[in-house]
Amino acid sequence: MPFKSLAFTLAGDRVERLTDALLAAGALSVDAADAHGGTASEQAVFAEPGAATRPWACSRLTALFAANADAGQALARACRDCAIDLPADLVQAEIDDRDWVRLTQAQFPPICIDSRLWVVPTWARAVDPGAINLVLDPGAAFGTGSHPSTRLCLQWLVRNIRGGERVLDYGCGSGILAIAALKLGAARARGVDIDPQALVAARANAMQNEVCAEFVAPGDELAFDADVVAANILAKPLIALAPLLAAATRAGGHAVLSGILHEQWREVADAYSPWYEMAAPVSDEGWVALAGRRRQGD
Repeated sequence: MPFKSLAFTLAGDRVERLTDALLAAGALSVDAADAHGGTASEQAVFAEPGAATRPWACSRLTALFAANADAGQALARACRDCAIDLPADLVQAEIDDRDWVRLTQAQFPPICIDSRLWVVPTWARAVDPGAINLVLDPGAAFGTGSHPSTRLCLQWLVRNIRGGERVLDYGCGSGILAIAALKLGAARARGVDIDPQALVAARANAMQNEVCAEFVAPGDELAFDADVVAANILAKPLIALAPLLAAATRAGGHAVLSGILHEQWREVADAYSPWYEMAAPVSDEGWVALAGRRRQGD
């Protein structure tokens, strides 16, 4: 059975009310995302030291309805109930009914990070059984290896993990960086995330890969004394976290930072330069990873 979808932008402080009203009016689901996601205007929403959680200034809502539903009328009723004007940029579309599971799986084939490391979904066969194959499915938490920012971090780990390191994965999402570090030879890895769903997903992924990684909420990272700190987040939270991540890195240890757009890397590098000797940026599809070595005694 086909579906109908309605997509439009909305001020962030109205999203929750209208989402509830759309569901009450018959929507099967409502998805909200940053209307400026993937651009220089992207707004990081996070709850880290020195920052407050807040809604996106402008969200892109997509509401899904059954084929026989009057989606336009449902939207009008929801807007009326919330005292909101009908959106001027409304886009309506029909979505064909398909084997969504198979189609979704087809979008996530094995990913070659490096000749030594692949990310392989559970439904796929390993292309190179002799390589390190990280078994991980897309899910509720960010980090499958398909995004350039994740690939850049994984490639850095492949080049730099020598064996025996203690690795802190801050903003761990799916846990992919902590798990990869352990499979590459790190002795211990701890992942930190503010999202409880991410921690659940990361623990399940660690079990799937038969590694013993810790995944915890923020609070104990300063007691970890990491040889390597990896943080694949976004530029603004990375800047806010610079003192905390520096304090969690032992003297002579390393940090690898990603989730940074090309035009943002200098600002991030400047935020970390008081503690780290920063290397030249490495880029992939407009995204940048920065790496630095922690100075002695700073």
